[in-house]
Amino acid sequence: MSIITDPLFYAVAIPAIVALGLSKGGFAGIGVLATPLTALYLPPLEAAALILPVLIVQDAISVWWYRKDYDAWNLKVLLPGALAGMGLAWIFAAYVSDAALRISVGVIGISFVIYSMFAHIPAEGRRASAASGVFWGGVSGFTSFLSQAGGPPFQVHTLPQRLPKLTLVGTTTIFFAIVNALKIGPYFALGQFSAVNFATSLLLLPLAVAANALGIWLVRVTPMELFYRIAYTLVFCVSAMLLWQGVTGLMNG
Repeated sequence: MSIITDPLFYAVAIPAIVALGLSKGGFAGIGVLATPLTALYLPPLEAAALILPVLIVQDAISVWWYRKDYDAWNLKVLLPGALAGMGLAWIFAAYVSDAALRISVGVIGISFVIYSMFAHIPAEGRRASAASGVFWGGVSGFTSFLSQAGGPPFQVHTLPQRLPKLTLVGTTTIFFAIVNALKIGPYFALGQFSAVNFATSLLLLPLAVAANALGIWLVRVTPMELFYRIAYTLVFCVSAMLLWQGVTGLMNG
């Protein structure tokens, strides 16, 4: 049975697309659930490629909405690292174990949240270094390319800065919009796109746009302190899920 007519596929794809929409609307982090959910049905890289057209449409909506809310300095230091990380991921796509990747991202995210609980972060935040931006941008680009899991590394760099809520969301939106657009060529080169996958992506688009609008509305009405508490909680929960999936994958492999 083709995925476009298989109810089992939509049982995992619909929650994945809703998670993506909320993430692109501003609750960054929860979108990392999308590829692991879809990967319950498809190989991880193929799942990432199927989701990519949906991501790009959601990116276009979110970039337009947050086009005036972003931090140019962070983008300037994060994007060169992301480009290098994606290049490495393209080279090593056939050699990097999906389980090992998920374990690595999970450990990074959980360690970051635990550190943040005990470290003193002033209310106005603390400015990160350019080297931090290049490094974590690289890790984010690498993990985003292979499994759409670039959120936790990106947030390791950005959350401690305590940027204004909309500035953080806009910076996140623009960063991942550029990263996702840069994946198109490599995914084609790796043979991950197909007519059936693209048609399936088109079927999921209306739900994706509705979820995106819901995410944008939720960000607007969520108080700043609550927004940051939610952000850190999402990083921890998503990282724990990735760690569990990675360990389970290694054990079953």
